[in-house]
Amino acid sequence: MTNEWFHPRGTLARDGFESNVDATLEGWAHTGLKIADLGGPVPTETDGSGDRDGSVELPAEAVERVIVPLSGEAFTVDYALADGTTGTQALTGRPSVFHGPADCLYLPTGTSASLHGVGRLAVCEAPTTETRPVQFLTAAEVPVELRGAGRSSRQVHNFATPAGLDCVKIIACEVITPAENWSSFPPHKHDEAITGEESRLEEIYYFETAVSRGVDAPTSADPFALFTTYSSPAGEIETSAIVRTGDVALVPFGYHGPLAAAPGYDNYYLNVMAGPDPERVWLISDDPAHGWVREQWEGQEFDDRLPYGRETADATEEN
Repeated sequence: MTNEWFHPRGTLARDGFESNVDATLEGWAHTGLKIADLGGPVPTETDGSGDRDGSVELPAEAVERVIVPLSGEAFTVDYALADGTTGTQALTGRPSVFHGPADCLYLPTGTSASLHGVGRLAVCEAPTTETRPVQFLTAAEVPVELRGAGRSSRQVHNFATPAGLDCVKIIACEVITPAENWSSFPPHKHDEAITGEESRLEEIYYFETAVSRGVDAPTSADPFALFTTYSSPAGEIETSAIVRTGDVALVPFGYHGPLAAAPGYDNYYLNVMAGPDPERVWLISDDPAHGWVREQWEGQEFDDRLPYGRETADATEEN
């Protein structure tokens, strides 16, 4: 049972995607995630290097989608809605997931799309037949939240939570955890329908790791973090994993957390959640053994390394 829901980078590769999570996986039903690697450096006759535009297709299916760049400066999405309406949307990306939010695009159920550009993209999905309009959110419009305190400080980009895009089912956000900090803590669950207290949500964790901002590390550095899940009354699960860029952990039920960023290495994860409940809401129950820790954050200083953004990254890299 240990780590059966953990998937190292590339082990979920399918249909041209580096990772492809959907309902074809046994025991999975409500969420999806596709990681696309579009193009990259190629030799040229002038200077020996260059960029190649890549593309990937998203067929029309009964799923809503949110597209968000992970790395790369510019992307184009050509789409066709179920009613035949077509459109094109440019997305401004970022150097990496540690450089603040990126633009994102919501596409309703039944939409096909072609993604073009150089870099990496994430496509968050959830099955639905209910329709919402196409929505575009610029990086500057993404709600940024600083959560926790002290060594539990982390930065959250709420691009597809109820504070951001108006989705039918999808709840998605990005979390940056600086080196030596903990997030997804206290351990919590959302696998029971308890009105006003807890909602049923599958959850996907997609991870990236990097040498901490401003640290001069050798080329042999191997950024990593630690991630765990464990059982609840809803089911048996045990994940105890070293996570690196491109790895995916699935949480169908059970308590999840903590994520611990190792010294010297920052961590990022993209969360995609959805479930069978009629209301799109994130309601959690802490593990009773650890929920008291939240009270210890009161009065603590927030980690002054955050927030991470494009401007702070540029300033650090110049020093």
